[in-house]
Amino acid sequence: MKRWVWAAGSLALLLGGTAAWIAWPLPNDLLDPGGELSLTLRDRHGVTLRSTRAAEGNLARWLPLDRMDPDLLVAFLAMEDRRFYQHHGVDPAAVARALRDNLVTGHVVSGASTLTMQLARLLRPIGRSWLGKVEQAFWALRLEGHLSKQQILEQYLNRVPLGQGTVGVAAAARLYFDGSATTLSPGQAAMLAGLAHSPSSDNPLVSPGRARARRSVALNRLHSLGYLTAGQIQDAQREPVLSTWRTAPFLAPHFTTEWLRRADEQGGLPNGAWRTSLDVELQEALEGEVRHTVELLKDRGGRQAAAVVLDNATGQILAWVGSPDFWADGAGQVDMVVSARQPGSALKPFLYGLAFDRGYTAASVLEDIAHTYQTSTGPYHPRNYDRRFHGPVRAREALASSYNVPAVELVDRLGYVTLWQDLREAGFASLDRAPEHYGLGIALGNGDVTLLELANGYRALANAGVWKPVQWLAGPEAAPFASAPGERRVMSARSAVLVLDILSDPVARIPGFGLQTPFDFPFKVAAKSGTSRHFTDNWSVGVTGNFTVAVWVGNFSGQPMDGVNGVTGAGPLLHRAVLATAKRYPPGDFLDPVRLGALSVRICRLSGLLAGPDCPATDEWFWPGSAPARECDWHRNGQVALPVAYAEWQRTEGQTDPGSVIARGRGAHSSDEAREFRITSPQDGDRYRIPPGVDPRYSTLALQAVGARPNEEVRWLVDGHATPPGRWMLVRGGHTIRAETTTDRVSEVRITVE
Repeated sequence: MKRWVWAAGSLALLLGGTAAWIAWPLPNDLLDPGGELSLTLRDRHGVTLRSTRAAEGNLARWLPLDRMDPDLLVAFLAMEDRRFYQHHGVDPAAVARALRDNLVTGHVVSGASTLTMQLARLLRPIGRSWLGKVEQAFWALRLEGHLSKQQILEQYLNRVPLGQGTVGVAAAARLYFDGSATTLSPGQAAMLAGLAHSPSSDNPLVSPGRARARRSVALNRLHSLGYLTAGQIQDAQREPVLSTWRTAPFLAPHFTTEWLRRADEQGGLPNGAWRTSLDVELQEALEGEVRHTVELLKDRGGRQAAAVVLDNATGQILAWVGSPDFWADGAGQVDMVVSARQPGSALKPFLYGLAFDRGYTAASVLEDIAHTYQTSTGPYHPRNYDRRFHGPVRAREALASSYNVPAVELVDRLGYVTLWQDLREAGFASLDRAPEHYGLGIALGNGDVTLLELANGYRALANAGVWKPVQWLAGPEAAPFASAPGERRVMSARSAVLVLDILSDPVARIPGFGLQTPFDFPFKVAAKSGTSRHFTDNWSVGVTGNFTVAVWVGNFSGQPMDGVNGVTGAGPLLHRAVLATAKRYPPGDFLDPVRLGALSVRICRLSGLLAGPDCPATDEWFWPGSAPARECDWHRNGQVALPVAYAEWQRTEGQTDPGSVIARGRGAHSSDEAREFRITSPQDGDRYRIPPGVDPRYSTLALQAVGARPNEEVRWLVDGHATPPGRWMLVRGGHTIRAETTTDRVSEVRITVE
């Protein structure tokens, strides 16, 4: 009996204490609006990019309830708490319904929060646990005990976050509609009410599609409750979710939108004015270049492009263009700087950096011959972009010319798991699936990455192999929203310097891209392109000593372009973007390999061994102890004797160096064997198209023939006029291409250039 008395007394004491706490006056400053909340983003020089200020300069945050559009009040009540006027802070019916739904599903699908409970969480820092939910309920009861329903509704509508740094319906109406919350259409009211559930992801500046869907939910709710007719719903559905007419500054929209989205994700928005790292003049220059690019490529199916520029030393974001037109209907707000797509060959530098750290050198010879790899998904037969095999190639040439076959061979030797781990260390967080998902194809960019990840990964090369997060603010302050914490070494300084030296070597690019490319600059730039399968995505990255530029060209829909690759599509955009950046920031130079102890050694271009008297020679960098120890034995008396592994390549592809190429070892073909002299590139009847708007110097065709004897030289003629060997610049019309040897052997093909 005493136990029951004690329990009853304790319960009475608890209930009495709770009642007393609820009846106790609210804290004096609880409902005080305080200073007007505003957020202004400026560029590095103080130019306002974006602000929550109203057009007339007043901070339009707090709006009395009697001045709000009635449609707005109805929409919020319909979406957030339709029994608002029937409960006293906690809705028993909603609680019962939430308990039922959560028990049925086995996880939390509804929290039964009333509008008053949501206000309690906005006024007090209350956690989202079950204990926090109880505290929230008690505060809701207390608010209901001291405030009228109108006061609660006014407090809530002026404090609810609605995305993009807006707090309250007045600021949101100003941002999204460039209007006032005192006069809204039913569609606008419904959209704002729909944002309250998930403002950071459903607002129209981040995703117009999700914003439109949430508006539809709100409109249907209003219709079911009898507030709107079917005709009014149809009219509201036709309204744009975002106003394109703006009076307030809204520059660098993708950059500022992403800045605010990250702020939302980290639990709050910093108030006041922030000086970001962005350079608005460079930003506007690159926006113009992006628009120019899609205008040139629209006839070939290229409708979107993006660009980002980073300062190498600080990681500060200097320019950020997510699409050609932020205000374009449908997809303008898609941000390709942070949207993941397949980068093609753009990841190869990280593979070669890994190889150099494992003992390979720039002179290491890799096999560019037909090979079949057995994988979990079946046989894999990698091919080069030009559909040819090139036999023995040095790592320098293989990387600079972006050959696929040597890259796959290299990752097969090093292990795709190791490469995947290194790419993750280099900041490619988007490669979030198991390494087995990518397999050997990871060397050719079969995993999705973002343009920002790519730019910052290349920036690590310029920083001697050390990866650091990007910075969003100017000055020495730490940025509030880094791309990832900390810093880490991606590859050794020696390997990073060697990769940049190769990517900035125009001679090493010639076999793959010809004499003239968009990657030729009046200063040193390490450049790399990438093209995903079916010409869906084009990428190009340029690294100087002081800054990194990365660009993308393609279609948000994933629709392939008409033969546009990383050289003809993204390459020209990169060229113009690098030059535009260099007008404002000195390019600088890379770390000198000599400072790290590199030695220049004369080697054979073909074998990578020490050059002999008969070798075509070149100079190559080696670290102490890594230079070849023996002289080349592939060249003797004007002949080239290749290892037996290349016999099949020699037979099918023919030699690439002057003189006879024979295979050393069993199965080799005699140099005296009669061979047909023929043109292998181009093929008879081929048709080519000059990309519209692309500099003609970059539209070239490889001239190649096989079967020349040791004592024969080859002369090329196009339409009867002699032309230098190597590559021919495309000219519209029908053409006859002829190859003649000094012993009067001839091969001739006819092509058409559109």
